[in-house]
Amino acid sequence: MSFDRIREKLNILADAAKYDVSCSSSGGTRKNDNKGLGDSHSSGICHTYTEDGRCVSLLKILLTNYCIYDCLFCVSRKSNDVKRAAFTVDEVVELTMNFYRRNYIEGLFLSSGIFKNADFTMERLLLVCKKLRLEQNYNGYIHLKTIPGASDELIKEAGLYADRMSINLEMPTEAGLKLLAPEKSHADVIKPLAFVQQNITQFAADKKLIKHIPKFVPAGQSTQMVIGATPESDKDIMYTANAFYKNFALKRVYYSGYVPISNDSRMPVLGTQPPLLRENRLYQTDWLMRFYGFKVQEILNDANPNLDVDIDPKLSWAIRNMQHFPVDINKADYRMILRIPGIGVMSANKIVQARKFGKLRIDQLKKIGVAYNRAKHFITCADTPYQIKDYQGTQIKAFIMADSQSKYLKTDNNQMLLF
Repeated sequence: MSFDRIREKLNILADAAKYDVSCSSSGGTRKNDNKGLGDSHSSGICHTYTEDGRCVSLLKILLTNYCIYDCLFCVSRKSNDVKRAAFTVDEVVELTMNFYRRNYIEGLFLSSGIFKNADFTMERLLLVCKKLRLEQNYNGYIHLKTIPGASDELIKEAGLYADRMSINLEMPTEAGLKLLAPEKSHADVIKPLAFVQQNITQFAADKKLIKHIPKFVPAGQSTQMVIGATPESDKDIMYTANAFYKNFALKRVYYSGYVPISNDSRMPVLGTQPPLLRENRLYQTDWLMRFYGFKVQEILNDANPNLDVDIDPKLSWAIRNMQHFPVDINKADYRMILRIPGIGVMSANKIVQARKFGKLRIDQLKKIGVAYNRAKHFITCADTPYQIKDYQGTQIKAFIMADSQSKYLKTDNNQMLLF
């Protein structure tokens, strides 16, 4: 292959793939037990940093940026005047193997514009996976995009070779999608999501009866929504995410702040900053739903349709629900401890374990990892100072904001701590 031409294709198709943020830790269990290359077992494959601080990488590309659709929010839409390119199946396989052998990557994230039709595109994505697995003996991580409208047969076969599959919902509501992509509908996404989930369930059931059953999408499914291109509220966004979590057992929903790429009256104008802080708040809300036992209705409802900009959603909930506080840290159950601002999952577990040996005091809470300057407004412990005045939620918010000015007032990007 021509090195210069392949490099040009890689520049074009890697750049076009950067708008898809739904690549993350695999959660896969594919082991290298046939003397092949790679091993996705217990390795977090993502495009950024893992929770323990490791930076891991993957080859993240489109098979092609040609597309038959004209979605206004997409850089690869057919009416956009951009350089077009397409890899052959063998080129993607060779790139992946060469990069992997040189230790540049730990996996492959493969998506594509839709050219000719859905089945034509899906078939070529499938061929890449099959060649990697069967011909190259590659056991590393593969995240494959499902193409809306592709046949069930192709999707099912792809699920036997990919670790994770995902299909983008694009806009949070059907109305928003029809505004910017009238040729598409949420039904086109729901059908393959449901089909893959049914097969994941079936393969898991068969595994209990038959010893040797092939893996089917062992790392599960995910989806992505573009945020800020259409006027949905945070309530609209998170209610949609909640429904998809429940109906399709998704591993993750990703929220991608819209980067203006088009001068169109229906969308933010060119030069508008992406809503990175809003994106961060949505991820925090997502975390509360998945790991902290919150119901979406508690955080967002008709009275509070949008998240606070200046404080995180957990603190916002607590301030609106002061009737639940203060919480006695030595008596409260685990569920209630999780709801205290300044206490995360690990700290809550440590508190429950540590108080078996005696009542906890302020210095012990700090050693456990509790953000005490925040939590102190919502808890009591063995040596809590006696306080006559009962502060209102708005006053507590002011105290916390005063102590956290550098974090909330000077930070204008999305590199913010969850809690």
